[in-house]
Amino acid sequence: MGVKAIYPGTFDPPTNGHLDLIARGSKLFEHLTVAILNNPVKNPLFIVDERVEMLKESTRQLGNVSVATFEGLMVDFAKQNGATAVLRGIRAITDYEYEFQMALMNRRLAPEIETVFLQPAGRYSFVSSRLVKEVVSFGGKVDGLVPTNVAKRLVGRMRKP
Repeated sequence: MGVKAIYPGTFDPPTNGHLDLIARGSKLFEHLTVAILNNPVKNPLFIVDERVEMLKESTRQLGNVSVATFEGLMVDFAKQNGATAVLRGIRAITDYEYEFQMALMNRRLAPEIETVFLQPAGRYSFVSSRLVKEVVSFGGKVDGLVPTNVAKRLVGRMRKP
């Protein structure tokens, strides 16, 4: 039996770094669910349905990848979906510290679920959703940092006429 995994996050917006991890994760796991956290407290730029649509458009060529949303504890969502692994990306040491704490807490809550860390491709190691939004808000170009469909939505949402 293959391993089912989830890749949780807010994906506001999805970046090419996210897509790099999704593509690589799809090769490691029988099925990978991109799990979008519905957390309105974070004040997202895109509503959950928009993020689902962007990720579905960007991953449609990957037959063993699905996109879903969740609220509450990620480990509860993982259990409900039969996942025994969680994929997380680490870009820098600061990511590692946070992700390490989160992995330990998740292990305490659900010891049967393993966390797998992947580094994004070097060309995406500095890319974050927050940074992409900031660049677009000041009129900068994010070509190559986000999928074309995401770039169009970002520009339409953030640039003032």
